[in-house]
Order: sequence, then structure tokens, then C-alpha cells
Amino acid sequence: MTKFSRRKFLVTTSAAALLTQTITHRPTSGSTFTQLSSGVYAGESDTPEVQKVTLGFVPVTSCSPLIIAKAKGFFAKYGMPDVQVKKQPSWAVQRDKLMLGSSDGGLDGAHLLFNMAYLIATGEISYRRKIPMYILARLNVNGQGVSLAKAYKELNVGLDSSALKSIFEQKTRVGETVRCAVPFPRCTGDFFMRWWLAYGGIDPSRDLSLVTMPPPQMVANMRAGSMDAFSCVDPWHQRLIKKGFGYSTVTTGELWNNHPEKALVMRGDWVDKHPKAAKAMLAAVLEAQMWCDRPENKEEMVSILSQRQWMGVKSDLLRDRLLGKFDYGNGRVVENSPHAIKFWRDSASYPYKSHDLWFLIEDMRWGYRSPEFETKPLIEAVNREDLWREAAKLIGQEKAIPPSTSRGVEKFFNGLEFDPQNPQAYLNAPTIRKVG
Repeated sequence: MTKFSRRKFLVTTSAAALLTQTITHRPTSGSTFTQLSSGVYAGESDTPEVQKVTLGFVPVTSCSPLIIAKAKGFFAKYGMPDVQVKKQPSWAVQRDKLMLGSSDGGLDGAHLLFNMAYLIATGEISYRRKIPMYILARLNVNGQGVSLAKAYKELNVGLDSSALKSIFEQKTRVGETVRCAVPFPRCTGDFFMRWWLAYGGIDPSRDLSLVTMPPPQMVANMRAGSMDAFSCVDPWHQRLIKKGFGYSTVTTGELWNNHPEKALVMRGDWVDKHPKAAKAMLAAVLEAQMWCDRPENKEEMVSILSQRQWMGVKSDLLRDRLLGKFDYGNGRVVENSPHAIKFWRDSASYPYKSHDLWFLIEDMRWGYRSPEFETKPLIEAVNREDLWREAAKLIGQEKAIPPSTSRGVEKFFNGLEFDPQNPQAYLNAPTIRKVG
């Protein structure tokens, strides 16, 4: 493996082309705001340039802050009453609409797999078109899981997937294809599925077929018996269990506690053109994230999310896991799980640059990206934590601003550690565990 040198981490070559397309960051100045009796913030120098922006979401629980910001009037509070929040059928459709932009019938921003912001910015999943994208906030941590088909229920598989190794090998020998689904390649759902399989000695690149599909189709394929496992976000694990088609092996918080998940991602050109509107919109989302994490709001939150124009799923599929109750569908029930989805607590909203670095290194681990790729310039171009800090100050949450853009050393279920100061060590660590 080519060495990922510290010098290359700090200096740009190949990513410089992206930076030339991205307008230099211009953090908005800290102007004085007056809070009106109606709750609307006003300031002559910081009035949003526009009151309308078109945002997309995929109906999974991580979209909650955007829905709540709209439904509870937080966008209007910050001078953005005409924000549109539109449901999309899949991550691929959301990507395509982000590429178009609202002027061509698409989206200005979205609730998105945070890794996709990078893959669009580099043109890797946007038909070689490099479209500057900004991550303004992390929308949540935790909230995903891995589930197995009911055919494997007697194995009672958990963190260790090794019980599946011989069964998968036998299926392959007789000409059957083992299928495991992820919502999108090179996202956390993809990586978590790979980790979980590799820990059991199963090579996800050789021993089975990793397929991409929207979560509702994952459940449908489990029912049809054509899917062995899937990794995705809630509430689709709960739906699988309620229907009796399978069971959950792990929540992804067990694989990596408080792992980064979805993000508020905006087209760079929209933010650069409307910096005050971007700040106001971001402030509304941050306040919505705080609202989502308050226990007294959970029942109202479930009621709102379940409505047809939003997630459109039954309340009983949303409630338990949002409250931290995990029924795995195999007799195991955990109350008050520390791995429940979080929107604001434990710095869930702040977009740590160290997490973005982890994604790029993980991309290298699985052969998606060259170890020679220059990471720091790309992270600086995409991650707009500076705007998050401005919005946090606007809503009076200065104390929530972390002292560093790195969360420090991350520890995973398989014994691996990721030190942002030494990513090479993580990249060099063994991938497939030897079992038996």
C-alpha cells in the first residue's frame, strides 16, 4: 500500500481543482439581532437575501430536524417563511435534484448521507460534474442498524457475524447468491455492513453481492426471501420486525457509538449567493435539532413525522427507537439504549472535520479511493463548520461550540481506533478478521 504521508495530508495537489471552483469562504459578520415579540429575529444588516429555499429529504428518522423546522415554524422565525421541504424517494433521486438546483426544478439543499456531499463535489457520483457542496450541520448521530432475514433467526446473530460464514459459503457452492443491501455505495450504511461482515471473517467484496436499494425495497425483498441482510437507517428495521420478516443483529451505535450520520448539505453556489439566508436557515435547523432531543417533545414529534406529507409511516414504527427502546425481534429488548438516535445531545449537530477525514480514509480502506488522495483541501472546501459556529452564536448556543474541529480518537467495536492525527495507522490495520 502506498504510504499516506503527513505531508500529503497537509498539502494539496489533485484536490486543488475543486478549490478553484469554490468561492472563498466568507463567514458572515456577527451583527446584532433584536428579538421581536413574535419570536422573529431581525437585523437590518442580516436580513436574509431571500425567504425561499428548496430542501429535500428521504423519509427516514434522520430527516426529523428539517421536518420539525418547517412544521414548528422555526424557518419562519428566522425570516425564512417560504422554505419548501420536499420528500424524495431515494438518495439517488436526491443527488440528481441537487445537481439540477431549484432553478431547474431541483433542490438547493437536502438531508443527505454526509459522504455524498464529497462524492458530488469531486464529481465521482455526479456524472463527472464537480458541483461545490457545503456541509452546514450534522443532522444526527446513531440511528442505523443491520438486520438479517428470518431464515437466520435460530442463529441469534449479534455483533459477531461469524456464524454466517459457513452458511454463506455453502450457498455460494450450490450456485446461490448471497445478497446484502445498503442504501448507497460508499456511505456509512455500506461501511457498517462491510465492518460487520468482515468481523465474522466474511469478505464483503468477494463472498457475497452487495446491492444498492431504497430501504422499503429491502424489507420487501426480505419478505420475498431474496435478501439475506441489509444495513440502513430506522424505521425500516422496526417495520421488518413488526412484519415478522427478520430481526436486528446490531444497532450501528454498537459498532461505533455516536457515529456521524446524515447532514444538512447545500449547493455551494446557493450559500455563496445567499450567505445571510443560509445562516438564518441553519439557525432554524439547529433550533429544531434542540427541540427534537427534548423528551417532552417526543410524542408530538412522532405525531408530526408520521403524517403523510412527511414520513408517512405509522407512529408505532417510529416511537420506540426514537425513545431509545430497541426490540431486536429475537427476544432481546433494550430500554434506554445509549445508542439511540441523537439530534443535538453530545455535539450531534456539529460537523466535525475529523469525521469527514474518517470517511475519506475509510473510502481508501475499501479500495474506492487512492491512498495518495489529498484529503485536507477537500475537507476545507466542503465542511463549513464556520457557518455552524455563526448560527450557534445567533441562537445563543456559544457554549455548544466545540473547542476543536476534531472529536479526537474514535473507537470501534472491532478493536480498531481512528486517530485523526495518524490516519495511516487506521488505514494499515487489518480489514478481514481470520475466523476458525
